[in-house]
Amino acid sequence: MARRRQERQEWATRTARDRTGAPARGRLLDAAEEVFGRLGHGPTTIADITARAGISRAGFYVYFASKDEVFRVLAARVRDAFLAAQDVPGVDPDDVAAVAGASTAAFIAAYARHLPLLGLLEQQARADDEVRALWEEIRERPVRRAARYVRRVAEEGRARPVVDPLTLARAVGGMSVEFARLVAARPAAYDEAVRDVTAMYLHLLGADAGDAADPGPFRRTAPSAPATRRPPAP
Repeated sequence: MARRRQERQEWATRTARDRTGAPARGRLLDAAEEVFGRLGHGPTTIADITARAGISRAGFYVYFASKDEVFRVLAARVRDAFLAAQDVPGVDPDDVAAVAGASTAAFIAAYARHLPLLGLLEQQARADDEVRALWEEIRERPVRRAARYVRRVAEEGRARPVVDPLTLARAVGGMSVEFARLVAARPAAYDEAVRDVTAMYLHLLGADAGDAADPGPFRRTAPSAPATRRPPAP
């Protein structure tokens, strides 16, 4: 009987995989992030999540097979939030200062919002291979996309990075994380944090006084720019 019940739950979960936009699923994810952030991974139960979401336990199993699965889905959602922070719709991709400001603002906001869960992700990554892979994506994919953007604008002669693109991207990412922690503790500091990190980013990029007229020695050693024109930044 227990096995049949489990099989029905798993079947229900599989049939709901494509319903990723369902409002109930979104409520469960939001509730899970809040509860995980407040209680931690170990103490959190499915009952805690469903009570916070106002959804039955059976409703939970329509979308997720277990507490661990909802945690992994949350990790993927955080990864996607950071990648989305690098897309700046409505901003001219050739305006280096505008791209830097918009993407920095979005990254700091995303990191501050998800800060409690990020600490848990790092902890769970030590014991869960799937979470570890997602954690590495959260850490590395935004940095590498930022590096590609730095390389492109340098090759086009619109910036003169003071260091190689990957090092610059890691430095700006680290600054953004530290300021996001400050914003999480003191939301009123958000505008000032965005302004300061953007200023430091543009200084390291060599674009704080407008587009660089001379690409400097970096351009001569840089590989070809990627085909994408999407403007990632930390």
